[in-house]
Amino acid sequence: MRKIAFLIPALLLAACSQPAPPAEPAADAPPPMTGATPAESAASTTPDAAAAPQAADATAAAAPAAPNDASATAEPAAEGDVHARIDAVLGDSAQYEKVFNAFKTAVVGGDRAAVVEEVRFPLNIAGGKKITGPGEFQRNYEKIITPAVVKAMSEQEFGKVFVNQQGVMIGDGQVWLTGECLDKACARSEVKVGTIQ
Repeated sequence: MRKIAFLIPALLLAACSQPAPPAEPAADAPPPMTGATPAESAASTTPDAAAAPQAADATAAAAPAAPNDASATAEPAAEGDVHARIDAVLGDSAQYEKVFNAFKTAVVGGDRAAVVEEVRFPLNIAGGKKITGPGEFQRNYEKIITPAVVKAMSEQEFGKVFVNQQGVMIGDGQVWLTGECLDKACARSEVKVGTIQ
């Protein structure tokens, strides 16, 4: 009886001192890149958009430094740094810049058909939802391409985008450009807009 009297308080204390369970990923976190990336990343977690700069800094500190990867801040010093960072982390910076420029021109100009051309379906949108195809996108255009998205696109310069293993972030995470390998060796890849939130 004496052992049980001692054991019960000890078990209660142990139950109260358990660490909190890990937090669930944010519903609006960008999706992981599909397929293999051209340059495999050392990180295996998906940061949420708000934590992307800090997560990339932690990843960069833990992983071996890539050439020209002096910093993983959200605002590189020069456009050449962005190209070097994209080439080192994602591959083919010219393709990312081409899609960025085409999408920016289409969004700012209100060219719905051109916007759809730069999007990969299914498209991740706010609230963890997905848009399955161009028709659904067009029907929900104003809900997806909000004034905040237009503002982020119009104010963003390619030389100041944030880059991590998940892709290229525009604004504060309103838009993510992601790459998808088209073959097993990832010799060919396609860059599109994968998330709009």
